[in-house]
Amino acid sequence: MAAGTAVSRLTGFLRTAVIASALGVTGLGTAYNVANTAPNIVYELLLGGILTAVVVPLLVRAAKDDADGGTAYAQRLLTLVVLVLGGAAVLLVVAAPLVVDLYLAPDVPDDVRDLAVTFARFFLPQVLFYGAGAVMGAILNARGRFGPPMWAPVLNNVVVVVTGLLFLWTATTDGGAGSLSTSSTVLLAVGTTLGVVAQTVALVPSLRRAGFPLRPRFDLRQVGLGRIARLAQWTFLYVVANQVAYLVVVRLATGAFEATPDRSYASYVYAFLLWQLPHAVVAVSVITGLLPRMSRAAADGRTDDLRATLNRGLRLTAALLVPAAAAFVVLGRDIAVLVFGRGNVSPEEARFIGLLLAVFAVGLVPFSLYQLQLRAFYAMQDTRTPFLVNLSVNAALVVVDVALYLSLPDQWKVVGLAAGHATSFVVGLLVCSRVLGRRTGGLDAAVVVRTVVRCVVAVLPAALAAAGVAALAHRAAGDGPAGALLALVGGVAVLGPGYLLLTRRLHVGEVAEAAAPVLRLLRRR
Repeated sequence: MAAGTAVSRLTGFLRTAVIASALGVTGLGTAYNVANTAPNIVYELLLGGILTAVVVPLLVRAAKDDADGGTAYAQRLLTLVVLVLGGAAVLLVVAAPLVVDLYLAPDVPDDVRDLAVTFARFFLPQVLFYGAGAVMGAILNARGRFGPPMWAPVLNNVVVVVTGLLFLWTATTDGGAGSLSTSSTVLLAVGTTLGVVAQTVALVPSLRRAGFPLRPRFDLRQVGLGRIARLAQWTFLYVVANQVAYLVVVRLATGAFEATPDRSYASYVYAFLLWQLPHAVVAVSVITGLLPRMSRAAADGRTDDLRATLNRGLRLTAALLVPAAAAFVVLGRDIAVLVFGRGNVSPEEARFIGLLLAVFAVGLVPFSLYQLQLRAFYAMQDTRTPFLVNLSVNAALVVVDVALYLSLPDQWKVVGLAAGHATSFVVGLLVCSRVLGRRTGGLDAAVVVRTVVRCVVAVLPAALAAAGVAALAHRAAGDGPAGALLALVGGVAVLGPGYLLLTRRLHVGEVAEAAAPVLRLLRRR
């Protein structure tokens, strides 16, 4: 799973770099990113959170209890999702201007708004394919097939990378929203949506190999809509609260466009996508693997097994993400210059993205641990508690973001938004740990905290040494791409082995556990 996710995210890394180079961080980049975020937001509102919290545990129970191994139930569920999201996609295309106006600040230039609406009409039908693909992936997970859903996004990324390269080759633009021709607009819009379609279609052969007949069933009453609705109502409110908070972030970020167009919402998105890479490779792999196991333990009433599985996942996730967060803090600007510092993104704009990445990094470990803890509630089919806990996260996000936005100078407003994001997940982790500990009879929090503390102690000397190497590299090669490459290579060469050595001295077994499969593979080869 981690291998598939790593390739998926690394190609996504390349995709982000190509799209950023093609579009820049000003008007064109803002219009594209706002429109491209819209289908993800709508999908999360209609299905995304419900899928994680409700559908996977129900599929696991159906596979366990039904005579056909849950096949008919899964077919009904997939049919229902396709019908609902297909109808929603049609309505969304018609309502595209309203969707875009929700997320753009009133003072955004008209050409940015008009281009965002045009992109949104092409992008919003993606909700159908996101939903169908997510249910297909859940069916595969419930049948013990975790690899294909992790690899499918690679195809999406490849399609968009090719689209971005074609755009760079054929289009002429200065990064402004009004400088794009109709043919270039269609190329970007169609290519981006085709990537999502390809990602979904790629799962069909895997379903067939897993013995799942892909055919519609319209006896939808047997899906148990009442039960799903009861379980999903709190998850829906959870997603709504998330999106309201995100709406505040986007409007604040786009509100800063007029004063600082080079420090925009597009910069925030590019930094956020880089920040998600280690979370997706490590935490999402752990979460995906452990959720069915925790669901089975909860279904059988084995609370001790659920707690033990969760604690193992928390320790493993922290041990692997602490060095990633440190690398973002120390080497974030070098990473951003190498990834984004070309095309329509200047080195200075790239370094600002790196600054945002360093601020986001503070929340990397808390965010991933918090997300893993939420899955324990979902495994117990409790969707109410995650909603109530998440209110504290959203409240912290909005309060900190608004306070920093109002108090900071224009050039630092978007940095304040990133700081609010990091702060909110520290709050979420603290609240969720307390509530979940009471629910499960204790989380063995002392063991998890000891692991985190030892990892932090191990990474600090390695990170300081990496910062010193990076400073020497910049002194020798400058602040451009050459200096960034030298700093990144030297910094990682010091940070990675230094962390491994010190965690071994401090007896952090989770690092050795994660490294063992890689070492075995290297020995065999």
